[in-house]
Amino acid sequence: MKQSVAALQPGSYYIALEEQYGAHNYHPLPVVLERGEGVYLWDTDGKRYFDFLSGYSAVNQGHCHPRIIDALTVQARTLTLTSRAFYNDKLGLFEKAITSLFGYDKVLPMNTGVEAVETAIKLARRWGYQVKGIPDGEARIIVCAHNFHGRTSTVISFSSDPGAYKQFGPYMPGFVSIPYNDLDALEAALEDPTVAGFLVEPIQGEAGVSVPDDGYLRGAKACCEKARVLFMADEIQTGLGRTGRMLACDHEGVHPDILILGKALSGGVLPVSAVLASNEIMMTIGPGEHGSTYGGNPLACVVAVAALDVIEEERLTENAAEMGELFRELIRRIGSPVIHLIRGKGLLNAILIDHPDKNAAWNLCMELMRNGLLAKPTHGDKIRLAPPLVINKSQLEEAVEVIRESLRVFA
Repeated sequence: MKQSVAALQPGSYYIALEEQYGAHNYHPLPVVLERGEGVYLWDTDGKRYFDFLSGYSAVNQGHCHPRIIDALTVQARTLTLTSRAFYNDKLGLFEKAITSLFGYDKVLPMNTGVEAVETAIKLARRWGYQVKGIPDGEARIIVCAHNFHGRTSTVISFSSDPGAYKQFGPYMPGFVSIPYNDLDALEAALEDPTVAGFLVEPIQGEAGVSVPDDGYLRGAKACCEKARVLFMADEIQTGLGRTGRMLACDHEGVHPDILILGKALSGGVLPVSAVLASNEIMMTIGPGEHGSTYGGNPLACVVAVAALDVIEEERLTENAAEMGELFRELIRRIGSPVIHLIRGKGLLNAILIDHPDKNAAWNLCMELMRNGLLAKPTHGDKIRLAPPLVINKSQLEEAVEVIRESLRVFA
């Protein structure tokens, strides 16, 4: 097998290696990437592509942003990990920067997005017991149908997607699922006095960029305040400029009780996530009651500060708002009968494909790839289109032309 694999062309060789030695828990497009810069990626044959997935919004600042890479390399030569058994000279600076930016008392740094979600769930439960007075072991969290908060055993316990939870049980109790974008359902669920928190994505990304009605987030926050329940916003994908505001909740002036961040918090350089909350919530957890070996490590802290600085100083949030409006308008102008709908905010968008072939979205992504643009279907008939926030007008117009040309595959 080794000889036959080695005889393949470079791209095919790397695909064959993954197929043979890796778990088959993803279904990638058949492209092998080796370099990235800004909005572009290059494959092993030197072909250039527009990146319209952005690592699921992890590279909002663009691939290999020089300022973030410089911060990474300087710190990597100095100190990378101490563990939280000791203080380090970078963690406090990161904590001050991120809490000041978002208006919170405290932050708990973690690594991956789903670790941050798990942390938020633990915080809400602990707050429910110590502050709200819920009987121990009875705290419940309200979630929304068609959510995507990660793939741990806890999180899949409240997933609506059989692909995420089927044959991975038994499932953790303590979660109540209600329809998304339904304030009446939320109000009814909040009548339960054992509810500690409401966990919600301001826009459901994995579900196909499902945008709630105007006023939904504001109404949900008001309902939670009335019921003395924590409003927990998963802004891992929607935050950090992606929707044209620093947080998607900012569109409605909502300040979450617990804010969950990840992905672009490092500019796609390494896993960094964070949970932000008030003293009343955060201080319910004491020493030894939660943590992570790598959480708050000096390397991650330096990279995260640089990543946040780039978003602010390069006005990427404002660019996302402007380019997002232009993108949706240009897609509408194409007038393709195959595009049933385009929806989104800022540069988090999706098109819904209307075609009798159930593989139409995948086939379109394959054609986009052949023509120099990378995107991926979600839930069969939807394609997320979310380039790095550094994209400019001429690049965006060129990318839309690629989409227009690719739609001819259905002619």
